[in-house]
Amino acid sequence: MGIAYRKKVDNDTEFALWKIEENAEELYRQLQLNEEEKAFIQNLSNSKRYLHWLGTRVLLRKMLNTEEYIDCKVDEYGKPYLTTIPYHISLSHSYDYAAVMISKNKPVGIDIERVDQKVERIAKKFMRPEEMVFINPEHKIEQLYACWCAKEAVYKCYGRKEVSFINHIYLHEFAYRDTGSLQAEIKNETVDLDFDVEYLQFNDYMIGYAKEV
Repeated sequence: MGIAYRKKVDNDTEFALWKIEENAEELYRQLQLNEEEKAFIQNLSNSKRYLHWLGTRVLLRKMLNTEEYIDCKVDEYGKPYLTTIPYHISLSHSYDYAAVMISKNKPVGIDIERVDQKVERIAKKFMRPEEMVFINPEHKIEQLYACWCAKEAVYKCYGRKEVSFINHIYLHEFAYRDTGSLQAEIKNETVDLDFDVEYLQFNDYMIGYAKEV
């Protein structure tokens, strides 16, 4: 299908969603891959993860508007980065969608999740008791997903694995709307950082995206 949604966050930052309706061969033909990448995706063939990997890379190419080879690697913590293009990036995917966020000036994080009732069962794994207090019962599922995506986006923006959703990522109280914003923090023994987070509901999905303040 191509780009299903695109938003300019500020003059240097934007994100987009790609609805994956193509098969793997159609996506593969839109990419340039080196031998290392070809070897890597051999292990992903015939899986949803393979389509997601291809979809995020095709979308990244579209957003950067280039026909040149894009050298996209991951660091020791699994955070993706570009070796030759001066952009910060973040990638996400869920079911039929791939999401990519790019910024010229600072690290970013994005997460997309399909909204499902299951989030109630796992809320205690990522929500602190004081965060559960401000959840609106009328929009409980949607607001929990906004919180989940917010924490995931902050985690990706920071890009280090020693951070726990429930112990180190704090969300400030916010009133849920279909599109909104909130403040978040990472706090542990060595880190104290603030983040601006925005979220929006897109069809049956929730998207959260974050920048460090």
